[in-house]
Amino acid sequence: MTLPLTVPPRQGFLTFMNFPLCTDLDALEADVAIIGMPNGDPYTYDEGGAGQDQVFAPTAVRAATARISMGPEQYDFDLGGTMLDGKDVRVVDCGDVPGDHLEPRSHYLRAEAAARKIIGAGAMIVTIGGDHGVPIPVFRAFETLASGGPITLVHVDAHLDWRHEVNGVTEGYSSPIRRAAELDWFGAIVQIGLRGQGSARTAEVRDAEAYGCDLIRAHELHAMGMDAVLERIPDGGPYYLTVDADGLDPTEMPAVAAPAPGGVTYQQMRALIHGLVAKGRVLGMDIVEITPRRDVNGITALTAGRLIVNLIGAAVRAGQFDGD
Repeated sequence: MTLPLTVPPRQGFLTFMNFPLCTDLDALEADVAIIGMPNGDPYTYDEGGAGQDQVFAPTAVRAATARISMGPEQYDFDLGGTMLDGKDVRVVDCGDVPGDHLEPRSHYLRAEAAARKIIGAGAMIVTIGGDHGVPIPVFRAFETLASGGPITLVHVDAHLDWRHEVNGVTEGYSSPIRRAAELDWFGAIVQIGLRGQGSARTAEVRDAEAYGCDLIRAHELHAMGMDAVLERIPDGGPYYLTVDADGLDPTEMPAVAAPAPGGVTYQQMRALIHGLVAKGRVLGMDIVEITPRRDVNGITALTAGRLIVNLIGAAVRAGQFDGD
């Protein structure tokens, strides 16, 4: 069975903020392309299929559209004006990369192919996961921009994500940052919000340090503030931002499998996004590891959507899409 690269979102034709749907990526004309990648590479049989709760996250974030924003023409106090600032910026929703229960790992191939088409079309890619394995094919897709200089990876997470493998799986949710570090087109890596315990052993911490990662613990962030963190991120870009929902404090993003107290706040995330865009071009962002059945009043889906709105609105104001 041959599956298309993307299919319409699960909930009818509801798209993120009701932006136009485009599943024909060969005909893509957009400045920003939002895409759902629901399926990761699970470590056990029980984590796969319907048991992998994060598969429903893209639907949940889209379903929160009316709470995320009343429309791009409304005044937004996070942005100091309307989302698109009166500019002719083309935002589309590309639907979801479908999974295949007969070939469960084939979705990574489709995800990478879809990401390559989006990136090749010159659009900013915004991915809604899925677990933290789903950025791996997106990282690979940036090969098409390798000649433009190394990409600085900014990672917000409670966990290090430097495992080589778990149960023989090398592209699961504990491994994305190690996989990025292996790609020639990624350079500096800044990891923000680390705290508590995860799957990392001392060896993984030493590997990250040996690579040159700037590991910023959550308590350090709260002591120094996000402006000081931004000063530690290399200037000029380009940048890619990967956000694990458990990197934020569970009071603001409760729908996660591994909540850890003391996380990054929404206002700190807003400062990070706006500050990063001011430093250089942001090529894309993902928000992953949302477990909708654990949500409280839809707060997590709402917060995820607000991060996306802030990225697009900040990039518009920075002139990132001018002349495209």
